[in-house]
Amino acid sequence: MTRYPDIPKPIRSGLVVVDPDRGTPQRVIVLQFNPDTLERSIAPQSAGDSGDAGGGGTGSGDRNEALRLKGPAQETWKFTAEIDATDQLEIAAPDGIHPQLAVLEMLVQPTTAQLRAATRLTQKGSIEISPIEMPLTLFTWGSKRVMPVRLTELSVNESAFDVRLNPIRASLSIGMKILTVSDLPAGHRGADLYMAHLAQKERLAAAARGGGPGAPGLGGAGLVTGRG
Repeated sequence: MTRYPDIPKPIRSGLVVVDPDRGTPQRVIVLQFNPDTLERSIAPQSAGDSGDAGGGGTGSGDRNEALRLKGPAQETWKFTAEIDATDQLEIAAPDGIHPQLAVLEMLVQPTTAQLRAATRLTQKGSIEISPIEMPLTLFTWGSKRVMPVRLTELSVNESAFDVRLNPIRASLSIGMKILTVSDLPAGHRGADLYMAHLAQKERLAAAARGGGPGAPGLGGAGLVTGRG
């Protein structure tokens, strides 16, 4: 009998809703299928990125600030997730994929209890009501990418329905902004998780194989002194 090596079980990406005070997971949302592609955008927070430095040049900003950063880069992620009830025929789904969609939608919605509490404060004549704070949300893409995020986009395209008009297949466009120490207060659990995420990037960057200055056609001494 031919024996095949054990095939490792694939890791699923997903979202984890965490209590920011205790750090305990409140809900784990596992994506049914890992997205085929990820679109990532990274924008540095440069210190000297506005105005003209003068001197007749065409550069922008203060030339003394050209290499300075105000904080961590702003990073956004976009991907498409698929949900299909027909892929899980052995599991009863009287509501189709309504529950899965509702879980994702509640990441950007306050609860009825929170809205009622805000209404009671308004009726009592409170001068200022703080915006409703949502739980901390983490996005996981393997063990090397665990980061605090805020959903910025959730677009749902429902493409199939059962006889009761429950959706049974949908494509979701999800956009997220990674929350950094610039977005969260000091001591917040999300800020600590972002620092751990950034430290992971540093470890991966240190493991990358480098090359000498001759590889891209640069001279050794001239590279440092600016002399040919």
